[in-house]
Amino acid sequence: PTPKQTAMSAEERRRNVRGAFRVRPLAGVKGLRILLVDDVLTTGATADAAAAALRANGVAQVTVGVLAHR
Repeated sequence: PTPKQTAMSAEERRRNVRGAFRVRPLAGVKGLRILLVDDVLTTGATADAAAAALRANGVAQVTVGVLAHR
């Protein structure tokens, strides 16, 4: 769980989500290509943090799809 990011600067958002995402052991993601969908992209901090967790666990490619950009 992380605090809401609506009033945070870009740097505060990056710090807020650093380490917030984990891949479950034995998730079987190694070598996969993943589509990560984010509802609203503001600074990209959340998508970056989630993608970093996936790549750190062997995901071959992360593509981010966004429904809205602010």
